[in-house]
Amino acid sequence: MQPATDTQYDVLVTGSSGHLGHALMITLPALGFHPLGIDIIPSPTTACVGSITDQPLIASILQKHSIKHILHAATLHKPHVTSHPKSDFIQTNIAGTLTLLEEAAKLGPQIESFIFFSTTSAFGSALSPSPGSPAAWIDEAVMPIPKNIYGVTKIAAEDVCQLFHREHGLPVLVLRVSRFFPEEDDDEDRRNAMSDENLKVLEMAYRRCDIADIVSATVCAMNKARQIGWSKYIISAPPPFANDAETLAALDRNPEEVFNKMVPATASVFRERGWKYLDRIDRVYDSHKAVRELGWKPEYTFVQIMDRLARGEDWRSELVEQVGRKGYHAVSHGVYTQK
Repeated sequence: MQPATDTQYDVLVTGSSGHLGHALMITLPALGFHPLGIDIIPSPTTACVGSITDQPLIASILQKHSIKHILHAATLHKPHVTSHPKSDFIQTNIAGTLTLLEEAAKLGPQIESFIFFSTTSAFGSALSPSPGSPAAWIDEAVMPIPKNIYGVTKIAAEDVCQLFHREHGLPVLVLRVSRFFPEEDDDEDRRNAMSDENLKVLEMAYRRCDIADIVSATVCAMNKARQIGWSKYIISAPPPFANDAETLAALDRNPEEVFNKMVPATASVFRERGWKYLDRIDRVYDSHKAVRELGWKPEYTFVQIMDRLARGEDWRSELVEQVGRKGYHAVSHGVYTQK
């Protein structure tokens, strides 16, 4: 199904029925953009129901509309590893990305940005130092060591993006986003350790980002892509921790001590709610390159969240509630894990 041709679209959003695609579709119009959503799953934010691997369809969309920005969020995710064969990951995450890049390259200077949404999960084994070892400080210099077909195909797609920048001058930026879904954690031990809200607030210090900040990072990337040309960025709430041996060792040994030292307000906020601390933090995502080079100004940092909670305010953005849950981890029955 193709959208009506009388609307002048300037942004193509793939995966428009998913968490991030939905957020982009409902946010971009207020910023002056006219997004067109494509997804294999029908939804109110999807004008075109179809696959990104359908090259004639993608070519037709790009030829009929004045698309300047391609925001490529469509993907098979980590939960799909248990429900889909590896060939599906290759087809969607690699071949689908290749299709979009090939058609975008044909448009030449019309394309102002191609934003590929990758994942911090692709760092894989680099994220998990053994207990007793300091937490891993993860920035763009860390070499990914993918642990599953999801990570392998996302890294491969990143490499294809770089190839098209080199060969065609396509302005491509890769955003490796950390977790932002509102569903409960897919790890049973983590779910059982503390309340869901308690866990998610803690994650905002080292491995999570509010979806509103991911959208704002995307807009920054759209605006800077031509100037930068090619680069990769970690998109996660900036950590409140210092990157030094003492701090990283303490995060492995006693995270509570580090939180109370770096963000003193944490103690009273957690005490008031009866919240717990994790026994160990094994990695910290550093997103300062995105702040520095993209001009990104995240609003939902751990420090700001402590201030909000101290005032009795919701620590999440309104966009989290607007987008809602998508059954992200419901492997047995969720729409995003069925074939």
